[in-house]
Amino acid sequence: MPNHQHNHFVVQMHQASHLHYDFRLEVDGVLASWAIPKGPTLAAGKPRLAVHVDNHPLSYRNFEGVIPTGHYGAGRVIIWDRGTYRATPGEDPVTAIRRGKFTFDLHGKKLHGRFTLLKIHPRPNESDEPWLLIKDRDGEVDPTFDPANYPQSVKSGKRIDDL
Repeated sequence: MPNHQHNHFVVQMHQASHLHYDFRLEVDGVLASWAIPKGPTLAAGKPRLAVHVDNHPLSYRNFEGVIPTGHYGAGRVIIWDRGTYRATPGEDPVTAIRRGKFTFDLHGKKLHGRFTLLKIHPRPNESDEPWLLIKDRDGEVDPTFDPANYPQSVKSGKRIDDL
């Protein structure tokens, strides 16, 4: 059954072994998650690599702080963006993600408009599950958008270096 309700999403800026952004969509009682090395963008025509990673519990949606050394994902985390999303009409998030293509509208503090997650084929000898996060052409496009220009948490106002 298509899901037309507004579900939550969060983007966490994560300074672990390297700086990246964790893009998480509330789907079927968990946070479906992708690591985006360069961060999301509002520039259409500039797809971002998004590596599918393990689902996270819904409680992680509000996490901001330091993951201790020795634990999975050790490092500093801020809530870079958050809000709600809505699947495009007729699309069920669980089915769409399983199929490898999911289109949705984001309503966040920084990210707005229609996006598509598209699963792509891994390169030879690559074990990751690569996807692309693509900003669709709509009224929310900003060709100059760079996530590095918006380093503050939408939860606390802190920057990653403040932790």
